[in-house]
Amino acid sequence: MKIAMACDHGAVELKNKLKAHLQEKGMEVVDFGTHTTDSCDYPDYIAPAAQAVASGECDRGIVLCTTGIGVSIVANKIKGIRCALLSDTMTARLTREHNDTNMMALGAGVTGPMLAQEIVDVWLATDFSHSERHQRRIDKVMALEKL
Repeated sequence: MKIAMACDHGAVELKNKLKAHLQEKGMEVVDFGTHTTDSCDYPDYIAPAAQAVASGECDRGIVLCTTGIGVSIVANKIKGIRCALLSDTMTARLTREHNDTNMMALGAGVTGPMLAQEIVDVWLATDFSHSERHQRRIDKVMALEKL
């Protein structure tokens, strides 16, 4: 699996830990930055990561900032992206089963590294249910991009 990753200055440390974890599991990670703790504008890094997922260059994406809020908003502005802000393993599982999310967001100031790793693992391991009712709802959500 090829994973797009991006963060702002507030989440560099957590991004690097998760990146190493994913690589240890044999996954390919495309790191869109940032790579330093110097203050930056997160849309500059998050949008290219989301575009890589939307285009199919990457299978899924993980974006991070201090709260996860800003990066999830940016990712969801890209056509074809369904990004969920996660802080526990139950929602990580359900957002894949029910919403077929292709990106997830984490807040480095909200979620510690051990829990973040568990959330990522559950999210990546969970498949979409392919339930008719969930697909119908996803189709309606995605149709909103055409308005």
